[in-house]
Amino acid sequence: MPELHSNRRLDQPRSGRRRFEIDPDGFARLSERVARFLGTGQFLAIQSVIVIVWIGLNLFAVSLRWDPYPFILLNLAFSTQAAYAAPLILLAQNRQDDRDRVSLEEDRARAERTKADTEYLARELAALRIAIGEVATRDYLRSELDKLADRIGADPPRGRGAYPRTFE
Repeated sequence: MPELHSNRRLDQPRSGRRRFEIDPDGFARLSERVARFLGTGQFLAIQSVIVIVWIGLNLFAVSLRWDPYPFILLNLAFSTQAAYAAPLILLAQNRQDDRDRVSLEEDRARAERTKADTEYLARELAALRIAIGEVATRDYLRSELDKLADRIGADPPRGRGAYPRTFE
């Protein structure tokens, strides 16, 4: 008598067996859309119209009474809706938290780069100020020319463009 499953090992999962798999990202996107819709005025208006029609038909249409006065079926529908809405809203919030976390990390990285760039520019500006401190300015040159003119005994020229551009 041959064994039917002689090659079967119990310590390893079966290969080739298909399982019902759901794309987690796709399901999360769908749950986010549903949660967004549940929070809109349009949903509340549609739900209110359905409830009013439901109650109206069950109170006044004698031949259509499928859910008499305590409206047990309506309560069951609301309970089912709440049972599904809460986890969908939580999934959407978790997804938003993940997006916020990524955004916060990007903001931190951007802030660090901005800080490093600012520190670099501050060092460069300090180096330029030190270099400019050693350069003769126009006011310094004018004061030196005034001193030289006083020594020579001449009246120093006044006003803009009074000094020639080249000195011989």
